[in-house]
Amino acid sequence: MGGPDRTTRAGRGAADPERMIAEARKAFFVMFAFLAIVWLVQLANSADHYALSRDHGVVSGDLGTLPDILSAPFLHWSWAHIESNSGPLFVFGFLAAYRGVVRFLGLSLLVAVTSGLTVWLFESGGVDTVGASGLIFGYFGYVVVRGLFDRHLIDTLIGVVMAASFAYMLTVTVPGTPGVSWLGHLGGLAGGLLGAWLFRDRHPRNTPPPDPTHRAHRPPARRSPPPRTAPARTSTRSWGIWGFSRAARARPTVRPVPNRRGAIVPV
Repeated sequence: MGGPDRTTRAGRGAADPERMIAEARKAFFVMFAFLAIVWLVQLANSADHYALSRDHGVVSGDLGTLPDILSAPFLHWSWAHIESNSGPLFVFGFLAAYRGVVRFLGLSLLVAVTSGLTVWLFESGGVDTVGASGLIFGYFGYVVVRGLFDRHLIDTLIGVVMAASFAYMLTVTVPGTPGVSWLGHLGGLAGGLLGAWLFRDRHPRNTPPPDPTHRAHRPPARRSPPPRTAPARTSTRSWGIWGFSRAARARPTVRPVPNRRGAIVPV
């Protein structure tokens, strides 16, 4: 009994680091591809004198720019703008994605929407707002509090280190900060905190997630014996065990005996 259980637990424990390494490898390539796309867009944007930023930026209250909340994170206003965003975007994006790329994609969509909507609803002055800063703050907030919701020690330690190392970033979320879209930063941060709760690990604490390839052994179900039925009663005309019916046994025996005149009478 104890042997298979220990083997199963040991197998799952050995598979967790391998799964984590595989997800981290995926996260690296996803963030590398994302940055490559952002820089390719920047090349085209700068060659056209940043017409893409002017045409696809988010403008507060303008219904025509509402769909641009999904394209604005790929656009920037200058090379200095994209250079300042690239490093934090890769670091926080990788830390947010190494636990699962699919979850990371859902988080990115949520943060882009919360950051863009905050700008669209509350920004003033008809300014075109673009840049990946909203995503950066969303990933930052997600990484800081993810371990608390998942109750995961490693993620909690990573969150503490990131919060202590990059707490100065929160200064650009203060209302009225000049030169940046503090509303986009604040909306992205709120989306990251919300995503940490929405995409939290819902498995019980200290219980490994179910392995879809593992099938629990179930003992065969016991078959109940067939119900006992009362023996069928034979009628008075049916044959008994000795080959005679009850009616035949109940009647007196008739034996033909000839009389003096040759007639047959019962005795």
